[in-house]
Amino acid sequence: MTELIQRKLSDSAVARWSVLGLVAFTMMCGYFITDMMAPLQDLLQHSVETGGLGWSANDYGTFTSAYGWFNVFFLMLIFGGMILDKMGVRFTGLMASALMIVGVAIKWYGITHDFGGASINIIGKDWGYPLLVASFGYAIFGVGIEIAGITVSKIIVRWFKGKEMALAMGLEMATARIGTGLAIGVTPIISKAFGNSISMPVFIGLILLCIGFLSFLVFTVMDKKLDKEVSEMEHDAEEPFKFSDIFDIIRLKGFWYIALLCVLFYSAVFPFLKYAPNLMINKFHIEPQLSGLIPMLLPFGNIILTPFFGNLYDRKGKGATIMLIGSVLLVFIHLMFSIPAFDHWIIALILVILLGIAFSLVPSAMWPSVPKIIPENKLGTAYALIFWVQNWGLMGVPFLIGVVLDAYCVTGITDGRPNYDYTIPMLIFACFGILAIIFAFLLKAEDKKKGYGLENPNIQK
Repeated sequence: MTELIQRKLSDSAVARWSVLGLVAFTMMCGYFITDMMAPLQDLLQHSVETGGLGWSANDYGTFTSAYGWFNVFFLMLIFGGMILDKMGVRFTGLMASALMIVGVAIKWYGITHDFGGASINIIGKDWGYPLLVASFGYAIFGVGIEIAGITVSKIIVRWFKGKEMALAMGLEMATARIGTGLAIGVTPIISKAFGNSISMPVFIGLILLCIGFLSFLVFTVMDKKLDKEVSEMEHDAEEPFKFSDIFDIIRLKGFWYIALLCVLFYSAVFPFLKYAPNLMINKFHIEPQLSGLIPMLLPFGNIILTPFFGNLYDRKGKGATIMLIGSVLLVFIHLMFSIPAFDHWIIALILVILLGIAFSLVPSAMWPSVPKIIPENKLGTAYALIFWVQNWGLMGVPFLIGVVLDAYCVTGITDGRPNYDYTIPMLIFACFGILAIIFAFLLKAEDKKKGYGLENPNIQK
């Protein structure tokens, strides 16, 4: 039945590329929200009297870490993978999109109300209600965007398996990175246009998410219609999900190597982006309203490079090797960022471009490699487990960087906000890259031993 459907859908190139465009647009809207607060960090740390929220770097790190709270501690991402394998891509994708909208609405409410300056003590930390409510909303959003990510990955595997799968994943990631780039580059401009408003960019992001929800709704109509054209109906009627599938997955060394490579690599990229605009202000002396322009080149570079490397993997193979090269490049870049004397904006520009290359290499090969290790009927759960491991990094590393900045890196105060030396944070990111290299070598060795085919092309002739 699966082969029949694959043959049917493969015959319709227009249908599968249209589907990719619809779901990729939804992810682009989601990623705009994911990274939009990064270029506002400087404004967030201004006092309430000067239009900010009076947050410290620790507060900002806490807010950023909220992205992974529910995914990590309440296992919501793993449950999302189970729902995906049980209920299918249409139900799960709509659920995830709705969660994103609810989360952003709560986040917007949190940052637009001062709650009379009230605070509450939780686990020894004083939380102002704006921080608490905004973090809670961001945590709900984090559940939605991560479940949407694994859903879209499974959609692409189903529609493109045996075809241009890595290219399709690369194009989806590239489109999503447009959202990241716009968030980093355009958010401070929007904020300044509305009188240094923190809430207006979030509100615009909320509107974009609603449009993204409608885009995914169109996909579900197409997907259901195509189902009805197949005599044996439901394309989700594979071998049903069993709880034991989790144990089947986690017993595989290849799964753990790729999961740990994922969390280490992404921990040196996404948390970096959260602090990159502030790095540009403090180290490279760029004006706050322009601080996102250089970091935004990183995701925009992905637009070209990720599909390019994905297409290379499809046609030539060498997936494990591509991941290794990207990890090595990552270490070099962060070590260069850590050198205090390298403080000219042109150096920042070059390093961000190189980071964009590294950020294109690893994901373009990593995500299409998972279906070579895990059977298709367990893919939703496998992607969920990988994303769950990844969320430990996305939650913990930004919090760690915020603590380190406040404790060890303050060099002075300007206009009521602290100045930071980013040497230690950059060395921390470099250490993650070194560990990623180790697991890339282990994955390459495991592939040679088990014959997963990670070095083989994806396109089947």
